[in-house]
Amino acid sequence: MMERLTGAERQIALMICVVMAIVGLVMAAAGRGDPMGSHGAIVLIAAGIVTCFVLRAIGEPEPAEDRTTSYYDDPTKAGLVIALFWAVVGMGMGVWVAAQLAWPDLRFDAAWSSFGRIRPVHTSGVIFGFGGNALIATSYHVMQRTSRARLAGHVSPWFVLLGFNLFCIVAASGYLMGVTQSKEYAEPEWYADIWLVIVWVVYFVLYIRTLARRNEPHIYVANWYYLAFILVVAILHIVNNLAVPASLTGAKSYSAFAGVQDAMTQWWYGHNAVAFFLTAGFLGMLYYFLPKRAERPIYSYRLSILSFWGIVFFYIWAGSHHLHYTALPQWVQTLGMTFSVMLLVPSWASAGNALMTLNGAWHKVRDDATLRFMMVAAVFYGLSTFEGSFMAVRAVNSLSHYTDWTVGHVHAGAMGWVALITFGSIYSVVPLLWKRETMYSWKLVEWHFWLALAGTVIYVFAMWNSGIVQGLMWRTYTDSGTLAYSFTDTLVAMHPYYVARACGGALFLTGAILAAYNVYMTIRHAPEKRPERDYPTSSEATEPAVPAAE
Repeated sequence: MMERLTGAERQIALMICVVMAIVGLVMAAAGRGDPMGSHGAIVLIAAGIVTCFVLRAIGEPEPAEDRTTSYYDDPTKAGLVIALFWAVVGMGMGVWVAAQLAWPDLRFDAAWSSFGRIRPVHTSGVIFGFGGNALIATSYHVMQRTSRARLAGHVSPWFVLLGFNLFCIVAASGYLMGVTQSKEYAEPEWYADIWLVIVWVVYFVLYIRTLARRNEPHIYVANWYYLAFILVVAILHIVNNLAVPASLTGAKSYSAFAGVQDAMTQWWYGHNAVAFFLTAGFLGMLYYFLPKRAERPIYSYRLSILSFWGIVFFYIWAGSHHLHYTALPQWVQTLGMTFSVMLLVPSWASAGNALMTLNGAWHKVRDDATLRFMMVAAVFYGLSTFEGSFMAVRAVNSLSHYTDWTVGHVHAGAMGWVALITFGSIYSVVPLLWKRETMYSWKLVEWHFWLALAGTVIYVFAMWNSGIVQGLMWRTYTDSGTLAYSFTDTLVAMHPYYVARACGGALFLTGAILAAYNVYMTIRHAPEKRPERDYPTSSEATEPAVPAAE
């Protein structure tokens, strides 16, 4: 893939690798005896590996292709493959975490394998490793096709993709070593956070530059969602991770916030990470790949725009519903609850818009497992957003909070919405990118769909039941006013549900492994097809269209 860079671009890539190697060497030397030193070694090794790839191509002839007549899909291809790798790793860690709760001896009596260390490896591996790489890769693809313009750069897409994965590796390895800020979805320490800011700024600039050079006057709504995801996540990450390092030669840092301000900042970040990383970005996927696969225009383009602005405005205020019955001022709790309930309108607008787009194409949903992934994802998006608004109500939250009901809600969104729309998008785009007629095996796609759906339903129903039982047991009192059940009693009651959760997660993981195998075989063994007309200056009649009536 490096052979497609010009000589000047290869030299720039080599300079970046050298700078990264120096940074890694300095970190390794300065942080001896500290986890920071280990991370420096990881940075040095990563820079060395990429340097080898660049050096292998440094003397190759200049690329002969006319860049004005083709899209740049190499980073997209790599991003999709890496996303599937993280899917297997992250979901595999999730099954291990779930199994530990059912059978605690699976910890192996080792510090690195304790629940508190491998649980963030699971969450970060799935959210950032799997979801993040899928978002970056599909955004490259969608941005070029809907803009009819090639990516505005050839080094920067690789810098974003590989730099983001370096962040993921540093984060995951840090968790196993006990490095954490103890912030939900924001555990990496200060130097990893700074690196992610650099990567994300380059990503934002790349996206804006590509849109600025578009040959299509209209900016399709999928790009609105992707751009909101990029911009707002940057703001959230920077504010929530403001911290003072204890030492420039060590990993430990201290948050710039304290007490209730720290809690409010964390959940402003945490809930909006769900809003803009796990919702807005994946709605960008939905609004492109579902109409494309169904070969139908989006049902209502106006509704998609109204939904966008509703989500952007309402979501940003909703984070405080995570802090009901705490020291947070009552009016702030009520504000979060109110906006959470109002969020139901734009969220269901998007889910309904997606399902109405399938009018006239339901026979395709029946026959096409890829489209079925997307349809079920839209259904789970509607269900999980309704549940989230419902759980934000203070009276409901008094029962649900701190229980497994919340875990079930999160995974209804993560497995049923995020993962299913991602797998559907991957199955839709892989044959196109690798110029194949079809996936290697559509039977495996069918198997994956039913395994994923069964795993999600088993997991979510187990956690719903577990959470409601937990909440009721915790608030049951005897006639004398003491708690009727001990904490141990609740653990015994939860055990069957924890076994069911581990089984549901194992089914979902099996589906992800089938997906990775199917994609690998499609790339390696599927017969070639003749390249289609797929270049920037053509009229993209098959792109998601705006209905004339709109």
